[in-house]
Amino acid sequence: MTGMATRYLYLVRHGEALPDESGLTADGRRQATLLGRRLQDAPLAAVHHGPLPRAEQTARLIGEQLKDVPLHLSEAAGDYVPYVPHRDELPAESADFFLRFLEGASDEERERGPALVREAMDLFTGPVEGEEDRHELVVTHNFLVAWLVRDAMHAPKWRWLGLNHANAALTVIRYAPDRPATVLFSNDMRHLPAELRWTGFPPELHL
Repeated sequence: MTGMATRYLYLVRHGEALPDESGLTADGRRQATLLGRRLQDAPLAAVHHGPLPRAEQTARLIGEQLKDVPLHLSEAAGDYVPYVPHRDELPAESADFFLRFLEGASDEERERGPALVREAMDLFTGPVEGEEDRHELVVTHNFLVAWLVRDAMHAPKWRWLGLNHANAALTVIRYAPDRPATVLFSNDMRHLPAELRWTGFPPELHL
């Protein structure tokens, strides 16, 4: 009978992107490189990344700092709306704000997003088969990081909204057998100097 081991899921929002999102800024490239250096001693088995240039470039720059860790393209690690709540799911005082934020999502996006996030949950969460713990990095976007943190905390589905993640910040979730998921840390930026922290956040939240 095959045993189950612990998965450590490392989540990263891509580095700072150019205004047209065609790639990374110079600061974004520095962020990715510094994060890769931080992860050099982590026993990573794989780096998964979304298909958009800002995620692919971030993953590649991180990978250049690692030793023989394969990079895998995954549509499930892409940029999409994972879930659109109904008004009655939301707190009355913030329902209008969140629904305005989501009103630009097309019918196709509203259907495609939940399918992709189910795939992401299948691929990236939960304990792993075997006797050895597994460490994996997913280079993705704010929405998926928010969804996975929400899920690990058993928060309501709508609560991915309002969770903000800085560029190249590190979040780690542990999925151990027979135990609830644990967010070990979130939005950790200690690998970045002060001038590279908090990008991706509104200016008033730059600390």
